[in-house]
This record gives sequence, structure tokens and C-alpha cells, in this order.
Amino acid sequence: MESTETSGTSAAQGMPAGMPQVPGTPAAQPAKHQAGKDAGAGWDRITDVLVVGSGGAALTAAITAADAGQDVLIVESTEFWGGTTAISGGGLWMPNNPLMRADGVSDSEKKALTYMEEVIGDVGPASSRERKVAFLRTVPELVDFLGGLGVQWMRSKDYPDYYPDRPGGMIGRSLEVKPFDTRLLGPWFNKARAKSQGMPVPLTTDDVWEISRAWSTPGGFVRGARFVFRTLGGLLAGKRLFGTGGALTSSLMYLVRNQQTPVWLSSPLTDLIQDEDGAVIGAVVTRGGKPVRIRARSGVILGAGGFARNAEWRKKYHGLEREYSSAPDGDQGTVIDMVSQLGGGLALMDDAWWGPSTVGPTGRVTFTLAERSMPFSLVVDGEGSRYLNESESYVDFGHHMLERQAKAPSVPSWLVTDVRHTQRYLNASLVSGRKKWRRAGLLLRADTLTGLAEQMGLPQGALEDTVQRFNGFARTGVDEDFNRGATAYDNYYGDPRVKPNPNLGPLEKGPFYAIRLYPGDLGTKGGLLTDEEARVLREDGSLIPGLYAAGNTTASVMGRTYPGAGSTIAPAMVFGYRAARHAAAQRAAGLGGAERETLTEPVG
Repeated sequence: MESTETSGTSAAQGMPAGMPQVPGTPAAQPAKHQAGKDAGAGWDRITDVLVVGSGGAALTAAITAADAGQDVLIVESTEFWGGTTAISGGGLWMPNNPLMRADGVSDSEKKALTYMEEVIGDVGPASSRERKVAFLRTVPELVDFLGGLGVQWMRSKDYPDYYPDRPGGMIGRSLEVKPFDTRLLGPWFNKARAKSQGMPVPLTTDDVWEISRAWSTPGGFVRGARFVFRTLGGLLAGKRLFGTGGALTSSLMYLVRNQQTPVWLSSPLTDLIQDEDGAVIGAVVTRGGKPVRIRARSGVILGAGGFARNAEWRKKYHGLEREYSSAPDGDQGTVIDMVSQLGGGLALMDDAWWGPSTVGPTGRVTFTLAERSMPFSLVVDGEGSRYLNESESYVDFGHHMLERQAKAPSVPSWLVTDVRHTQRYLNASLVSGRKKWRRAGLLLRADTLTGLAEQMGLPQGALEDTVQRFNGFARTGVDEDFNRGATAYDNYYGDPRVKPNPNLGPLEKGPFYAIRLYPGDLGTKGGLLTDEEARVLREDGSLIPGLYAAGNTTASVMGRTYPGAGSTIAPAMVFGYRAARHAAAQRAAGLGGAERETLTEPVG
């Protein structure tokens, strides 16, 4: 197996079109004894920037720092690189981005800020106006920066903001990366989380909305055909194309390897080292079962994810007896806890990037998106009552599911469909086989609603009454209870052939089906408080010098909501970029630590 430290020798070979070789720093040299200011500190390795994690925030930070001439080292706690970003949809909500301008689509920082203030509001320092402005002003710069290094962007031009009817809302602000040929990463791709948990197909975000109705609309059929031809074309060309989060993280890792930045896998951060003034000057990383003391002269940047897989914290902060997360197993919150022990401030710990999810026969959690929004379906609680707009954004859906639990059993809730939903639309949860789900008692089926309600354990007549009222709304096209189908976002995952409302279709043709929905998530939203430069703040608002953080390790600038597709990854990468740029500037100004010294004794 290839060493977990990159050598950089293979990265410059087989460069893809549009991705030129990037001038950067050479591979970090073996660590040696330090003379001068750090003498006697016992450092095993000295670098400029230590990046913790390997998802979108961490990889962006590493690329930015190396491009600024910094020596960079990446450490990842698990055996796989890519983090949650690698198995995500890979979208980035990037208002006023250069691709929009190139397409003649009008947007502005002012318009986007109006929308963010309207939708997010102010839920404390994490979502301060200063952080919102910093995010928006950096979007064009980051897109141009990574594009200039070879990242091949594309617009999700049809994807609406999640509240497009609110002031400043619009359609087409999200970006993603074109499908990437992962063969260019060589053996290093064997340790990609996208390979072990992602989808090995060139799927794009803008494919999903139409492919989900490939059997019911001409547009869906055409999109599905294009996807098939793209997949076959890649195979015939000898490529191994990955889309969505796999494309994004692979594109970034390709740049990291081209810059010859070392990447240590299975190397968790176990301690942060501070000087007498409280500034973070280094860290302890466990590698090969041994502690390695690393001096970070410009700073330590944390992009180590959240705590989605920490059962104790999920119960403490979210009240969940178990989690239903799509995040990787390594998402334990260890780094958040470590920094909080040093006085780091925390916020939004009770929140997550919620979304309804199913749990399959093998225990696999699958995020539910288009399925609940398509017509001929509705969602009910354990009493057989509707309680939300099934087509609303997934974060809102998760909030409403948890709020409902205080009034009626809603964990789990039920997605109920009639046979037309089954015949016309793709259900991602059931691609492993409906028979397996039915044998496990996870997919219920009955010829009548009454028979289905009995299997679901609902009060007698409750489901029938709910469906009767819902069917009336479907015929008029107006959901008088929850306004389903009233916005462009709702309609995005709808069926335009269903009239008068593409999200509403009566449930009247058996057999009928029901599947349980749980409060899943794409990761946690709470964590360390940071400022507009991604510097970590103490509880009193003061800085912890030398320490930066971005991504799910931090409390999100998006507050308690989700403005548009990619509202998780976009700020993660933006603030990873800002952290690295600030750390490099501090170093250039002589404020990042000791001057560079010659090192003499190698460390394994």
C-alpha cells in the first residue's frame, strides 16, 4: 500500500485538460532539531501551517497556504481522506460568483446580503453581519483562485435558493465541480472516502432533479440518457469519472498532491501546544502509534468536521437516543472538545444540517430529498396527521420533525405514497431492492389505505381522513394547511406534468406504500466560534492566537437555516481559504512565530 505521506512525484503526470501544474512549495523536508527560538522545545517536525482534516475546508486551506509559499502539512484522523465533503452532493452556494456573471445572470453582494439577513437573521456571533459580508466578498475571489489552479467549475443553473420568494432570493447561485477522472490520483485514490462510501458515477447535482423523474417526463428521460452516455463515454475513454462530492474533493486533492504537500492519514490530533501567552504554536499528532510534536510557525487550521457520530453528545445536545447521520464515522467532535478545554467558545451545538432520512435493512442511512416532494405522496406523524410542507428544505423538515415530537410521536414519521409515485419516480432508498425492504418490515404495502394504516399502527380512520383532505388540496392545487408547492424550490423536485400543482397529486390508486422517516443529518452545525478571518474565539470574544477553524468544526455563518444548495460546503471552503490567507499574511509580517531555521535530524 502507498505511504500515507504524499511524495508529489506522480501528481504532475497525466494532468487533466484545464488543470495546469501548480507552482507551490516543495514537499516538507524531514524534521530536524531546531535552533534559535524553538531550541529545546523538542519539536519532531516543523512546518508553517498545520492543517487538521481533509474535507473541503481543510483541503482548500492547504492549497491556499501552499500557494502563498507556506510549508504545509495535512493530518487526517481516519484512514480515508475527503471528510464529509467527499460523500456529499458536492454543491457550493456561491452568490454573485464569476460563472453567473459570465452567463449574464444578475446578482450582487447587496442582493445576496439582503437575502442572508432575511433568511438567517442574527443568531449570535457565528452569523454576525461581519461574517456574512466576509463570506460574500470572498466568494468571487475563491472561485477565481481555484479555477485558476485548474478546478473545473460548473453552474447548477436551475437550482433555486431554498427561500426564493424571500427578498434577495433567486435561482442559479450554486456551483459544483465537473466530473473528475480519479485515475489521475493513481493509488492515492484507494484511500479516498469517495471511493469507499461515495457514488462511482459522473453524477452532477443538476442531474438529480430530472433523473428522479426519468420515467415520467421527457426532460427526465433526456437527462437520464445524457447521464448514461456520459458514464459510458468515460469508461470507453479509460476514465474513472466521479461526480458530486467525489469530484470536488478529488479535484482539491489533485492540487494538494501537485503542490507536494504531505498528507498523513490515520494521524489524529491529540493535543494543541500553547506558549506562555496562550498562543497556539504547535500540536501533538499520533502517527504510527507514537506522538509527534509539530511546530506550526504560521498557525494551526482546524477542518476536522463536527460531532455527528458522537452518541453521547448527540443525546446531550440534540436529545437523540441514536443518530441517523450521513456523516462519516470519524465525525466525533474530538477537536471541538479539545479547543473548548482551552477556553474556545461554542455556539449552535443544539443544531445540525438536518434532513429526513431512511434506515435500510443493513442499517444504512439514506438522505431523503426528491422522494418526499414528488406528487402522490404525503408525510404523517405517528397519529396519522400531516404537520409540515413535505417539499420544504431539509433543514426545516428536520426542525419541524423534532419540534413535532413534543406534541405527537413523529420520530419516526411516515412517507405514504400511492402506486403512481412508485411507478414514476426514483426512490434512492430502495435501489437496493424493494423485496429486501419488505422482508425486513421497513417498506409497508397494502391494497387499501385502511389496510396500510393498520400495518402502520395508526389510530382508526386517521390516515383516511388526512388523505381525503390532502386529495382535495391536490385537485385545487392549493395546500391550505402547509402551502406545499407554492415556491420555485418546492417545484424543483416536483413533476411539471401534474396539474395544477407539480408537488400535489391525490393518493387514490393502490397499492399504497409507507416507509419510515427519521431526523437524519448531513453533519452537525454547532462548534467553535470564529471571526470573519476564521480565527478561533474564546468565550469572552478574545482570540486564541495562532488557531483557525472552518467547516463543521465551527458554528456556521448560516445560523439555523440553509439558504441554498451547498450552504455547508461553501462557507467551509471560503473560511478555510480566509484562514490560510490570514495565517500566511501574519507569517509574512513576522507575526506567525519564529523565523525559519535549518533543521538537521530526520524524524520517521
